[in-house]
Amino acid sequence: MSASATPAAALPASVAETERLLAAGGYVADRALATTVHLALAMGRPLFLEGEPGTGKTEIAKVLASGLGRRLVRLQCYDGLDLQAAAYEWNHARQLMAIRLAEASGAAHSTEGRAALEAGIYDQRFLQERPLLSALSGSPAVLLIDELDRADEPFEAFLLEILADFQLSIPELGTIRAETPPIVVLTSNRTREVHDAIRRRCLYQWVDYPDAARERAILASRQPDLPAALSAQIVAFVQALRSGDFFKYPGVAETIDWAAALRALDARELEPVLVEETVGALLKYQDDIAKLRGAEAARLVEAAKEASRPKPVIPF
Repeated sequence: MSASATPAAALPASVAETERLLAAGGYVADRALATTVHLALAMGRPLFLEGEPGTGKTEIAKVLASGLGRRLVRLQCYDGLDLQAAAYEWNHARQLMAIRLAEASGAAHSTEGRAALEAGIYDQRFLQERPLLSALSGSPAVLLIDELDRADEPFEAFLLEILADFQLSIPELGTIRAETPPIVVLTSNRTREVHDAIRRRCLYQWVDYPDAARERAILASRQPDLPAALSAQIVAFVQALRSGDFFKYPGVAETIDWAAALRALDARELEPVLVEETVGALLKYQDDIAKLRGAEAARLVEAAKEASRPKPVIPF
């Protein structure tokens, strides 16, 4: 760790402390999720989070990094991702320059000089760190392997050594082990099944859409200036959408974006016209947007207002 690095904070000692750590970062977790996160931290195991897009999986890694004072190292997975892009790559230009300088100086003309050059050409100074190697070296880190399901299945084999032993074997150099094992968070939107070998090395948690009460708490945390009545209507509207016949349901991220859009327009309550004008912040496919036009928007707005009205207290 460099002299200027901020020391990492101590890990939470209980599930309650983990809940508070997440809440301090604006993440409202249910008890099951907080427990799994706590166990992953306490046991030093990778955390595998699976669920629909927009349910807050990636945000957990960000909040942990911020709350624990660690670097966030993010590997965004994609089709065709390979070891060079994910872990390390040799700087061939610098290696070639070193060879030419040795030849020009005459150092490579002797047997001993050639042997020294061959031994030194794969020195660590020629190694370019990519996210996986970066997370194992330097100051304590949170390694986020995001959307693993987007990568090709063979890529998963590259991860097994890191997930099991927090180390990376480089044939030309040797094995690099983490002095402080990173906190590893893997996410998947389940566009394909992740192999059992990955799952066995991790603690698993399915991250679902929040219920209405938790979504209201999330919105209060992220949009504290939102009028309470409007916040309740937004959550009721989104909850109703998720029970409808739509291609892609809005996630928590979309709920927050839509609330911010309505707040920017100084809205005080939902209206059908306002919904149609701002629906692009909530739904991302034209077929879904078309379903929400006209009478359907009006119906859901009225249902959301009704669901969010305080219920009268009946005295005994």
